[in-house]
Amino acid sequence: MNPDYQIVLIFMLFLGLLAAGMTVPFAILLPGIAYLYVQGGTGALHGLGLVSWGSMDSYTLTAIPLFVLMAEFLQGSGIGLRVYGGLSKLVRKVPGGLLQTNIVGCAMFAAVSGSSIATAAAIGKVALPQLDARNYDRRFATGSLAAGGTLGILVPPSIAMIVYGTFTETSVAKLFMAGVVPGIILTLLFMVYIAFAALARPGIAPRETGTLPAGVILRALVDVVPFVVLIAAIMGTIYSGIGTPTEAAGAGCLFSLVISRIWGHLSWQEFVDCLKRSSLVVANILFITYAAFVFSYAMSFAGVGEQITGFIVGLHLNKLEFFLALLALFTALGAFVESLGMIVITVPLLYPLLASYGIDPIWFGIVVVVFIEMGQITPPIGINLFVIQSISRGSLTDVVLGTVPFHLLMFVLLAMLVVWPEIALWLPGSISR
Repeated sequence: MNPDYQIVLIFMLFLGLLAAGMTVPFAILLPGIAYLYVQGGTGALHGLGLVSWGSMDSYTLTAIPLFVLMAEFLQGSGIGLRVYGGLSKLVRKVPGGLLQTNIVGCAMFAAVSGSSIATAAAIGKVALPQLDARNYDRRFATGSLAAGGTLGILVPPSIAMIVYGTFTETSVAKLFMAGVVPGIILTLLFMVYIAFAALARPGIAPRETGTLPAGVILRALVDVVPFVVLIAAIMGTIYSGIGTPTEAAGAGCLFSLVISRIWGHLSWQEFVDCLKRSSLVVANILFITYAAFVFSYAMSFAGVGEQITGFIVGLHLNKLEFFLALLALFTALGAFVESLGMIVITVPLLYPLLASYGIDPIWFGIVVVVFIEMGQITPPIGINLFVIQSISRGSLTDVVLGTVPFHLLMFVLLAMLVVWPEIALWLPGSISR
C-alpha cells in the first residue's frame, strides 16, 4: 500500500477509536504500534523497550505528580472554599461581583494546580451554589467557570507546558515565565468583558449592597494570603533560579500540606484520599505521554515528520499563513481530542518546522497552549464544558453558549501574540539576561 494511504488510515483509525469511546492513551498507542508493525514488521517492535525506558526516564516529568498532589491537598482540605469566600468579599463592589471571583479564583488556583480540569472542578464546586443562591444568570455563570478553568494550562505552573518541554527539550522554567504575561492578559480580558457585560445588563450579576465591617475584610485577607504566599513561593523559586520546577513543586507540595492542615481540614483519611486521587490523575497523564512517545517513534521510524516538513515547506507559506493553518488544525482537533492528546500528536510533527519559519520554540509553546485552552471549551469534546455541566446539573447548551464570548477573547490573545511576540518572550528573555 502507498505510504501516504497508510498514514491516512492510521489517523482515521485513531479518530475512529476516539469516536468509538476508547480512552485517549489506547487510542494513541494502538495505531502507533500498528503503524510501526506495518512499516517494519516485528523487527521494528524491538525498539519499544528503549522507547518505553527513554520516555519515562525524564527528570522534567517528575514535576507532574508533585503539582497534582499539591492541588489535591488544597482542594481536599477546603482551602479552595476559603479562598473563594475571601475573594468574593474583596471584589464584591466590582461590576460582575462573583463572576469576577470566578475568574480571579480560577487564575489563582491555576497557579498551583497546573490543570484545566482541576481548576474548573475546584472553583465550580464552590462557586455554583453561591451563584445560584444569589440569582446570577446561569448561562453567564457556567460559561465564566468553564472559560476560567482554561487558565489552568496557561497560568504557570502548567502540566501542558511540562509535557511540551519534554517533547521539545525546551526549558520548562522559561516556558513557565513565558506564560505569565499572556496569562495575566487573558485573565484581565475576561474580567473587563464581565465588567462591561454586567454594566450593560445588570440582571446577569446582581450588585452587592451595604458595606462590610473592617473585621470581615481582614478575615477575607487572611483566607487569601496563604494561597498567595504559596503561589509566590513556587514562582519565586523557579524564576530566581533557586530551584528547578521539580524542586519548586516538591517544596510547594510540602507547604500546601502544612497550610491545608492549619487553614483547612485535612484529616488523615482525606490525606490518604488525596494520594489515591493524585495517583489516578498522574497515571492517566503519564500513560498518555508514554503512548505519545510510542506514536512519535512510529512516525519517526517511517519518516513521516520529514515528509510533512517537506510538504509544508514546499507550499511556500509565509509565517502568517503557517499560523492560520495551525489555527485551523488546532481548532478542528480541539473538537475531538483532549488537551494533552493535541500536544503529543502534533508537536513532534510540527516542531521541526519552526526553524524554517524563524519561530521561537518558547513562543510556539505558549501559542500551542492557548490553542489547547480553546479546545477545552470547544464542543463536542471540550472537557471543561462537561465538568461544569455535571456540577451545575443544567443544560450543556447553556454552558456552551456561555463560553462563546470568552472563546472569542482567546482569539484576541492569539492575535496579540502574533503581532507582539514579546508578550510571551519578554519575561524569559529579561530574566535569562
